[in-house]
Amino acid sequence: MHERVLVLDFGGQYDQLIARRIRDLKVYCDLKPSDMTAEEVKAYAPIGIVLTGGPNSVYAENAPRIDEKIFCLGIPVLGICYGAQLIAQTLGGRVERAEKGEYGRRDLIIVKDTPMSEGVPSRSVCWMSHADYISALGEEFETLASTAACPVAMYGSEQRKIFGVQFHPEVVHSEFGNKIIENFLYRICGAHGDWTMNNFIAEQIARLREKIGEKRVLCAMSGGVDSAVAATLVYRAVGRQLVCVFVDHGLLRKHEADEVMEVFGDKLGMDLVKADAGARFLKKLEGVSDPETKRKIIGAEFIEVFEEEAKKIGAVDFLVQGTIYPDVVESGKGKGAVIKSHHNVGGLPSVVDFKEILEPLRDLFKDEVRKVGFELGLPENVVMRQPFPGPGLAIRIMGEVTREKLETLRDADFIFRDEIKKAGLQGRIWQYFAVLTNAKTVGVQGDFRTYENVIALRAVTSTDAMTADWARIPFEVLEKISQRITGEVKHANRVVYDITSKPPATIEWE
Repeated sequence: MHERVLVLDFGGQYDQLIARRIRDLKVYCDLKPSDMTAEEVKAYAPIGIVLTGGPNSVYAENAPRIDEKIFCLGIPVLGICYGAQLIAQTLGGRVERAEKGEYGRRDLIIVKDTPMSEGVPSRSVCWMSHADYISALGEEFETLASTAACPVAMYGSEQRKIFGVQFHPEVVHSEFGNKIIENFLYRICGAHGDWTMNNFIAEQIARLREKIGEKRVLCAMSGGVDSAVAATLVYRAVGRQLVCVFVDHGLLRKHEADEVMEVFGDKLGMDLVKADAGARFLKKLEGVSDPETKRKIIGAEFIEVFEEEAKKIGAVDFLVQGTIYPDVVESGKGKGAVIKSHHNVGGLPSVVDFKEILEPLRDLFKDEVRKVGFELGLPENVVMRQPFPGPGLAIRIMGEVTREKLETLRDADFIFRDEIKKAGLQGRIWQYFAVLTNAKTVGVQGDFRTYENVIALRAVTSTDAMTADWARIPFEVLEKISQRITGEVKHANRVVYDITSKPPATIEWE
């Protein structure tokens, strides 16, 4: 078993980011609810415990607490923001409301050198976000760092191996935040760093082989990175005992369906069944403009098509799903989370004759899934594929979906993605795509008056899609994209660029 750290979640906005930082430092961790008992923590056997931030005040009547016996287990503890205040208050200190809140970048001044500050300069930038402050520490603790407005920005007890930081070391704005987390893991907890994607792959393949044996496995292949990596892991373990069904609903991006068949069928040699159902989906979508109705129709039809293909295959023992760690956390905050149906195939388990679900990626964050994909030898165009909604281009077409509109949008979207790639911007933008609006405008093309569609371009920067800012694409790149779309794409004579952040807008238009 891997050495592991326990992250107790007090509802902070950066809780998953803390876990990702720890994983990036090659130490496995789990995000669990803050109400774990000392007995449960002891049974989990972590090498260290991290208490996250949270929106509450520790002195409030309904504020989340912690089982005080956890601090008597001899396991190193690091509290961050609310977690630091909770440790201080629980172990003899005092937390009070500050006259002024402290938000954003602040100069962190180290006042005492300890293993926690090894490699951290005496003055550096940290990121603060708090309205309360620690006004007094218990007698076992001493101040290790401060800012101009915060007398106790970092504190600790080397003897008890319990530390707290008022700032957020997990965010990129804290210059040496990652170093402080690393120091806690390696200098305080004694970590060795055995969490690597190579190790993960080897262990998963061995587990899958043992579990599956000679039995049959079925996977719904969407072409997205999660299902692609999950299927490839299972294929590495049991080969053609795995059958993948790829339902092509005719709503994918240009060349995408062909790429899925080429990569997984032709190159990897998977037993991959393609259900070419585009005409069926278009028929069902005739006359439908409401986006929620589109979603429901597509979801129901997907299940029906998949069920037909699954019946041809017959009974299987296992069903593979691309569930990843954020799905598990969000559906149950780590408490034996509810199984999530694939985003493309909601309700799928109820229509397939199988005995057990396999979720080989349920312990991984999205960036770890991508790393596994590269380690497995999958091509970049699969591993780095942008997030794509289950209903596909149907919800990037305003109004009714038709074959003509799909071709217009596919061509425009392809040009947009092609020019972003040529400009070397693809790694700097979280998501970028074209939208076919429900508007037409007058234009002049080739000396003729036209009355054609408006194409909207959407590109955003983000880390988790919870919030997003519109991407500052250089004007000359936008100009080239506009020229190509209006010159090469049928039924499009105007291009606009969406400069709305999330919030107030969403990333998708529908």
